[in-house]
Amino acid sequence: MDPFTTNVVFFGLILMIFYFFFIRPQAKRQREQQRFVSELKKGDRVVTSSGLIGKVNKVEPHIVELQIDNKTFVRVLRSTVSKEMTDALKESEKGKT
Repeated sequence: MDPFTTNVVFFGLILMIFYFFFIRPQAKRQREQQRFVSELKKGDRVVTSSGLIGKVNKVEPHIVELQIDNKTFVRVLRSTVSKEMTDALKESEKGKT
């Protein structure tokens, strides 16, 4: 094999490695996050990306109203609700009981 062909094959292998180890998993996480946010419903306990923990009280197209205390409600963008942090909260609550 000549050096040009070897370089092309090597470059192709590097691109495949980047795709399978970085791009593909990130796209999968992004799809899961979008699905999670689109399936939010009243009564779900969630965590926002800023760390607010609350129960969904009202769902609008782009905004979610969270109840964080008895009479305290906060309106946040749907996109700020984090699937990863909500799953971590559920796991930690499971461990306590």
